Amino acid sequence: MITDSDRVQILSEALPYMQQFAGRTIVVKYGGAAMKEENLRQDVIRDVVTMSFMGLRPVLVHGGGPEINTWLTKLNIEPQFINGLRVTDAATMEVVEMVLVGRVNKQIVEMINLAGGSGVGLCGKDGNLIRARPQGNDEIGFVGEVSGINIGLLSTLLEAGHIPVVSSVATDETGQSYNINADTVAGELAAALGAEKLILLTDIAGILHNYKDPSTLYRSLTIQKARELMNSNVVSGGMIPKVQCCVRSLAQGVRAAHIVDGRVPHSLLLEIFTNSGVGSMIVASETLL
Repeated sequence: MITDSDRVQILSEALPYMQQFAGRTIVVKYGGAAMKEENLRQDVIRDVVTMSFMGLRPVLVHGGGPEINTWLTKLNIEPQFINGLRVTDAATMEVVEMVLVGRVNKQIVEMINLAGGSGVGLCGKDGNLIRARPQGNDEIGFVGEVSGINIGLLSTLLEAGHIPVVSSVATDETGQSYNINADTVAGELAAALGAEKLILLTDIAGILHNYKDPSTLYRSLTIQKARELMNSNVVSGGMIPKVQCCVRSLAQGVRAAHIVDGRVPHSLLLEIFTNSGVGSMIVASETLL
């Protein structure tokens, strides 16, 4: 049982981290089990609101694949994927936008508000926040990449103490909507905002030397080491785009990128406010470890 003395001690030990990160922007990509399981959802939202009250400036970026699949099925549209990317024709794009922007985004905002924070829901279209371009593969349809970021509206909201919640839908210069990978959006927003940290919530412990053995977790590593692990196939499959996203954000000025196990209760606070953390932290060079 946690006593009052334990709580005070925990707060005292967190003080150096609060001082270090006060006023700094933290971009969190929210997805996986942490988005699907009710107890973990509550933990993530409480962590984000706590960060805000501690003086940090969190930005939450989300996807919503399972919910999109549910609604496509309800509308008799069969979900299709090529190399892990959702095939997004015009009808599917309408559903993606409806679900991500109109449903999932507002559910997250409501949870933040109920937890005592001030959530504001956005997509890439709002304030020209994100400009999209086609990914280049006609087979997958309206799947896009980030071609530009305009942080004006986001900066205004953060300065006013709000918690922006961003869904990964944006338009190109013609007004065509595109679905963009939420990890990519989080990384590009973190870079444009000059964020202190980019945190990707996942369903694995982090970067493992042996994916079957959690004890082989890399708790901290440099960009150079991360690239070596990708080149040697230690990092493979679905982890490659996540690590690439982290490396790209670091190369653009983000101070640290984290791949964190969202299945661990309060993983965000554990990663930010403790020495041990619960995932893998990637930094630009050894001097920052």
